[in-house]
Amino acid sequence: MEQLIPWIPALPLAGFLIMALFSGALSNKLVSWIATGTVSVSALFTVIGGIDFLNHAEPGSSITVHLFKWIDTGEFNADFAFRIDTLTLVFCFVITFVGALIHLYSIEFMKGDEGFKRFFIYLNLFVASMLILVLADNLLLLYMGWEGVGLCSYLLIGFWYKDPANGYAARKAFIVTRIGDTFMIVGLFLLFVSFNTLNIDSAMQQASAKWGTGSGLATVAALLLLGGAVGKSAQIPMQTWLPDAMAGPSPVSALIHAATMVTAGVYLIARMHVLFSLAPAVQTLVAVIGAVTLLVAGFSAFSQHDLKRVLAYSTISQIGYMFLALGVGAWSAAIFHFMVHAFFKALLFLAAGAVILLLHEEHDMYKMGGLRKRLPVIFWTFLAGGASLAALPLITAGFYSKDQILWLAWASDKGSPWLWLAGIVGAFITALYTFRMIFLTFYGDVKTEPKHAPGALMTIPLVILAILSLVAGFIEFPENLLPVHLFSSLTEKSLPVLTAESTTPEWVFQLISAVTAMTGLLLAWRLFNRPSQFDRVYQHSAPGRFFYSGWGFDRLYHGLIVQPVVWLSEVDVKDFVDRIYTFIAAIPLAVNTWLSPSQNGRVRWYVMGLSAGLAVLLIIMILL
Repeated sequence: MEQLIPWIPALPLAGFLIMALFSGALSNKLVSWIATGTVSVSALFTVIGGIDFLNHAEPGSSITVHLFKWIDTGEFNADFAFRIDTLTLVFCFVITFVGALIHLYSIEFMKGDEGFKRFFIYLNLFVASMLILVLADNLLLLYMGWEGVGLCSYLLIGFWYKDPANGYAARKAFIVTRIGDTFMIVGLFLLFVSFNTLNIDSAMQQASAKWGTGSGLATVAALLLLGGAVGKSAQIPMQTWLPDAMAGPSPVSALIHAATMVTAGVYLIARMHVLFSLAPAVQTLVAVIGAVTLLVAGFSAFSQHDLKRVLAYSTISQIGYMFLALGVGAWSAAIFHFMVHAFFKALLFLAAGAVILLLHEEHDMYKMGGLRKRLPVIFWTFLAGGASLAALPLITAGFYSKDQILWLAWASDKGSPWLWLAGIVGAFITALYTFRMIFLTFYGDVKTEPKHAPGALMTIPLVILAILSLVAGFIEFPENLLPVHLFSSLTEKSLPVLTAESTTPEWVFQLISAVTAMTGLLLAWRLFNRPSQFDRVYQHSAPGRFFYSGWGFDRLYHGLIVQPVVWLSEVDVKDFVDRIYTFIAAIPLAVNTWLSPSQNGRVRWYVMGLSAGLAVLLIIMILL
């Protein structure tokens, strides 16, 4: 296992370097297969190494591989080292396996694009950065991966940079996530000042020994890291960048939403669970942020017309469920939902991308319709992903992962009826907007004819992800259904175990969840299977417009932050500090203006100047 760990991030990184340095000499076909091949072999190494690790792992055990001394200055030193435990294994598997499928799909999707090679170069660097983030054994290396995925998301969101709107979306994503990153880097400084190390294991051991539960420093450190997690994972109040990030190609959207870009915040909180356990107020805040976010994003998704924006708000909402689970201490349930969400969200984005591509770049669901018979493979795979997102009972993976979160939001000692209520209302609105999306896109009359059916390179990843979206939940059944708990027995080697504390039987909550999801489906069928009066009225109503705008957060931030900053910069354009810089710059400019006539190209003038200079030097030497 130790020999394989460095190769997991090194292979995508090597692919990136080869393509970046020799792209001019490589054909498009060779570039695409280098990119896909390196990520696929990385996935293979993850599986082989993971099996070997699990065969020998003890509870709480991990393997660390030190590659070289990275920083050694004064009292600060950090190794370039990778660390594997079961939490890291889950993230590595999702990043490499789903990443390889997205690479394969992209070969056909990006065919003919003028930036074909550049796309795969960015994509490989993106995967390598994600792997460095989750494999890092210290917070500085983790931060390098964290910023790497931020840079790659900026490059890929603005991939079609000739359209100014895409550049604006990329800048917005970059700036908003930097706000969260500023909180995070301050938190890392606080941890280093407190423990004189950024090694994750060492820092958490010292935190447990030195900081009591609820201590001020633990609370401040956890709050600062939460700021970073909220920014990266697009949670309230920094969720506004993610819907606009749909400007990038659809495979990029799939990778951002499914792998470890927006879910990096979930990984950070889970990895630092010791610190958050020492700050119970902040942990409760994590749950509240998740509960509020899943509702805000769910209602926003219900009002969108753009197929990809529905999925973007859906991701914000589903990460809200993960935050809710982390906040009530259901660490394993959060990671289980992360994995299942990666399968069905990658599937939905890839299927949506295929629909948009085949309908001549049409994004509006109200201009689609009737694709059920025109594009049957996409329909059935999209239906599998949608059913899992809506958590249809028993037959979908999403039911098992979401049901576990809802149950523990009630039954955990940190849970509450209010958190459960937010979760169950969110489950209803999720089923409603998911099947609204399906009925508007695939049922009714055909409004736009597709160009042709998708090819094999696009179809194969859809079918694999559709199967996983249905069956992946069978590795973790509820206690009252079947004694199969493969996933929790895996993650509990790295994360604390949570025991449910409730006198109400679990099956009652499962029944409520199942009825809620089915009610959402049936209501969506009633309202959106055919054009309805409700739909027309709702779209033009005040609540419909309010939710369509994402609850007005963009307008609020524009008025409170953007406009004042622009006004201040315009007023301050000629302030006192600027005058100092202007004066300093004016001095060499004046000297240049004074001396430039001496460079007139006349030899006699140069000889006279040389003679005068020598005379001045002789006088100075005589006088001295």
